[in-house]
Amino acid sequence: MTIATVAAELEARLAGRVERDAPAGALTTYRCGGPLGVLVRIDSERDLYDVAPILVANPDVAVLPIGRGSNLLIADAGFAGVAIVLGGELEQIDVDPARARVEAGGAAALPVLARQAAKAGIGGLEFYVGIPGSVGGALRMNAGGHGAQTADVVTRARVLDLRDGLTRELSVDGLGLGYRRSALGPRHLVLAAGFAGHEDAPSACEQRIDEIVRWRRKHQPGGQNAGSVFTNPPGDAAGRLIDSCGLKGLRIGGVVVSEKHANFFAASTGARADDVLALVRLVQSRVEAETGVRLEPEVQLVGFADASEEVGG
Repeated sequence: MTIATVAAELEARLAGRVERDAPAGALTTYRCGGPLGVLVRIDSERDLYDVAPILVANPDVAVLPIGRGSNLLIADAGFAGVAIVLGGELEQIDVDPARARVEAGGAAALPVLARQAAKAGIGGLEFYVGIPGSVGGALRMNAGGHGAQTADVVTRARVLDLRDGLTRELSVDGLGLGYRRSALGPRHLVLAAGFAGHEDAPSACEQRIDEIVRWRRKHQPGGQNAGSVFTNPPGDAAGRLIDSCGLKGLRIGGVVVSEKHANFFAASTGARADDVLALVRLVQSRVEAETGVRLEPEVQLVGFADASEEVGG
């Protein structure tokens, strides 16, 4: 079945929430990238169950879950599959101070989760305030920072598998969480997840949040970027290696290695996604030539000739 036929079927199920050749830039923090073949906006689990049979029946059509686009680079050539953005009911967050537990939809924003937990006196989730992603993205990449990671706090997840249309409850072991990776693939959509914190004074939790925000503003650039470009190699830091090679300020087109943090690449208005990838490859080759360490991209690459199209961030 062609992508046009799939688009027509999706439009028939979700009138007004399916867009063809949708611009990708507005959906990623790099603010660049080409058109998405089909963009589907999902506001509830019921919507997903309307869409799932179509995608299950068309396994040759690539699927791209887009969370908050904070770890995603889509090629200027675009993505010739079905991109899915979750929202609405799937952004809900419920806190249980008595048990120090949080239940959140797959589309919930991590900074919002962190602040709501802190306000309720649930500690241990403060690190999420500095990660501009979604709950689904956090599970997919085992997102972390400031000495903590998702594997430390997640208790379970409810996931819709677009390979067979079944919804499964996954334990922490079932999620297969490792350093910036998990067992979740592009056809897995996180519907909800549970998190465990610990009881603490709301004032103490909020103070830790303020400290994280201050640290990030001091040490990391704002603007159009996707956070860390490369994963840290064992026993070292990607930013330190890039800086040691004198690559801060290195530029290709509208994209530059940040002077503030070398593992952040800042894009200016009008920058091209292909320039971002070119800079990634150039930094990768120079660091390897000078240090012998080959840095691996943390940012998810979509639609490029040398990268898988069935990935999402």
